Amino acid sequence: MPNPWLALRFGADPSERIGQVGRAHERFVTGDPVPDQVRDVVADSWRRSAGALVDPDATAPIDLSDDELETYRAGHPLAAVLPVFRDLLGGIADDGEHIMAVCDAHGRLLWVEGHPRVLHRAEAMNFVAGARWDERHAGTNAPGVALAVDHSVQIFATEHFSRLVQPWTCAAAPIHDPLTGRLLGAIDVTGGDHLANPHSLALVQATARAAEAHLAGLGRAVGTRPGAALTALGRDEAVLTVDGRRVRLGRRHSELLVLLACHPQGRSGDQLGLDVYGDGILNPVTVRAELSRLRRILGPAVLDSRPYRLLVGLDADFVAVTRLLDQGRVAEALDAYGGPLLPGSDAPGVVRLRRLLDGQLRAGVLATRDPALLSAWTRAPWGGDDLQMWEALTTLLPSGSPRRPLALDRVHRLRGEYGLPVPAPADPAHRPQAARSGTPAHRPDTARPGTPVHRPDTARPGAPAAERNPRAT
Repeated sequence: MPNPWLALRFGADPSERIGQVGRAHERFVTGDPVPDQVRDVVADSWRRSAGALVDPDATAPIDLSDDELETYRAGHPLAAVLPVFRDLLGGIADDGEHIMAVCDAHGRLLWVEGHPRVLHRAEAMNFVAGARWDERHAGTNAPGVALAVDHSVQIFATEHFSRLVQPWTCAAAPIHDPLTGRLLGAIDVTGGDHLANPHSLALVQATARAAEAHLAGLGRAVGTRPGAALTALGRDEAVLTVDGRRVRLGRRHSELLVLLACHPQGRSGDQLGLDVYGDGILNPVTVRAELSRLRRILGPAVLDSRPYRLLVGLDADFVAVTRLLDQGRVAEALDAYGGPLLPGSDAPGVVRLRRLLDGQLRAGVLATRDPALLSAWTRAPWGGDDLQMWEALTTLLPSGSPRRPLALDRVHRLRGEYGLPVPAPADPAHRPQAARSGTPAHRPDTARPGTPVHRPDTARPGAPAAERNPRAT
């Protein structure tokens, strides 16, 4: 069976493939569905890019100034393994007329090194340190896709969403903190079409593993005691990393661990039962059985009983977002927000936490009146149908902004879908267009179960701390 992460099958004609995918791309950006000839990983990325309103003719934005870049990357964990990247890829990139790039978990390019002539060419598409190359800002590209799907991948020529990037081919692999499992960034090799071979993908995979091994050694050398990390945002089944082990939890165990993370002082079996099953459905035997199974999975050194509580420090992604919001760091909180908390869960305690976090973050973004943050919210899967956010964005974007007509169009479309009055636009260029074929329409009745609905009561001004802060519930 062909490797879905490789761009070309064995024996495929690169020129023929470039033309085939290029024609598919042109049809897609003009409103047609993605043809079957396009790889699934690429088709999915095109859809995400279109959903984020990425302009196929735009360049990636610069996210960090020179001074900001120097400060940020000096303190980044991947700075410790830059010599590993240079040893394994630096010489190859320079000799083979390629570029080696390292990005953080948000797609910001931290280091871009390689052949001088290739570096100069890459500047035309803003493939430079400080630029933002995640899918939401640059469309389909290897480091962006690798971060989005958490897997190594090749992106070949016309598979790129941006037309400016289509002369290039790249391969990238994600890099994780070996002690917590947290995504740190990605390593990428970019160059010509000759990179579309199994060797380039294997090379970035091996480099990523070498970097993780080096980070693990540094952790042991300084006496770092591994803690635990919980990833529960934007996924139905949480992932726990403890003592170097990555454990994918089932739905019920995910709910229990999220609830325990919010109550470091511990919870009784009855309390957890109410949080998970609600009133009238509580079965103490069922709750104890689930907790017993979870304790066997995690080990007695991680989960205690009487009361049930975690014995290790837990770095939970949703708690980190709440902490950033409490500190007024809304932009960082939005960057760290991977989506609704366990979106498929209907456990009362989790639903409450999910709505509180979503409401607090949404209120924080609106309060900034920062067009960049509001735009980032609307580009996210959970914000595409948020009418209030789109309407606020139209009032903040200057009249000459290329994004304003798109925002006005989305406002008109959503108001029509929600049965609200649609004001006649003053500018005919701003008239709403029919939804593109192949682009999913955002309707409230098609939201996946558990996805938070934006209601005024989710973040009431003056609400008590216990209602605004998931950790205080």
